[in-house]
Amino acid sequence: LKNVMINVMGGTTRINIFQLLKNIVIATAIIEACGAIILLTKFAQDFPIREAIYYSIFHSISAFCNAGFSPFDSNLMMYSDSIIISLGIPLLIFFGGLGFTVILDLYRYFFKPQKVRKLSLHSKIVLTTTAILIVIGLVAFFILEYNNTMKGFSFKHRFLASLFQSVTPRTAGFNTIDNGILTNGSVLMTIVLMFIGASPGSTGGGIKTTTLAILSFAIISMLKGKKDISVFKRRIPNDNFREASGLVFLAATFIFVIVMILLIIEPFRFEDIIFEAISAFGTVGLSRGITPFLSSQGKILITLLMYIGRVGPLTLIYAFAKKKNYSNINYAEESIAIG
Repeated sequence: LKNVMINVMGGTTRINIFQLLKNIVIATAIIEACGAIILLTKFAQDFPIREAIYYSIFHSISAFCNAGFSPFDSNLMMYSDSIIISLGIPLLIFFGGLGFTVILDLYRYFFKPQKVRKLSLHSKIVLTTTAILIVIGLVAFFILEYNNTMKGFSFKHRFLASLFQSVTPRTAGFNTIDNGILTNGSVLMTIVLMFIGASPGSTGGGIKTTTLAILSFAIISMLKGKKDISVFKRRIPNDNFREASGLVFLAATFIFVIVMILLIIEPFRFEDIIFEAISAFGTVGLSRGITPFLSSQGKILITLLMYIGRVGPLTLIYAFAKKKNYSNINYAEESIAIG
């Protein structure tokens, strides 16, 4: 159980369960309350105050928990040009996707008196990777959807819609533009972001930002001829690299098998099924409109992917694998050809 908790909470081995739960509850309540107040300033303009308060609280919780549920028929498409909604919702998604260890680290960094202000390596990697993904997604969607779903939008409107679309595929599931008519490039970009997902210890799914970062740093180190993987003047343990590689392989395997079965039993196009499957694995909730029309077997498979994506392939392996005592034998080393 402890190994599972360590894996879920981002790899930290020093876990005080009761203190952690207390901090999580407090942080969640504060962030969601602030989010609801921000959203209320917009909803109060469109609805009676009681409805506005309800919608504000509902969307704040839904966004921070990366649920993506909205009581509106068109999700948030009617607010695609609203600065408050198009910035407030992504901000809540952003904090919900960071992971509580990072949120608490940021709190200590900014509000706790310290002689030396310092973020952990985990927090630095999560924040940097998240920022890079948001910028890449924003630029990509702005270009790819310029004359498609965003045709006729002002520059500000395009920027807000692109930013929203860049943040939400990383496990939230809200939308301010129609995902059913995205360009092929935007569909691919969305799939990539959904597969990556949020960060360890967060409310999101996917392979996680730290996994992407470690594999990226490993490639950079290899190209530079370095033996060790290093980032921010710290060396990444080889165990982290093996876990990251194993996680991506297991995730790809689960998705491949389930997508293959769905292609056999469902009549829909390949791009729609792969979109649906990776959206489920990333616990995103975005769809190109085929979800209600899936067969019962298809819905069960999609649900299974949601479970795997939320808990994590490695966590499932850790939970069910039996520990064995292996003899400490070092075999002779021999290289093989790669690539």
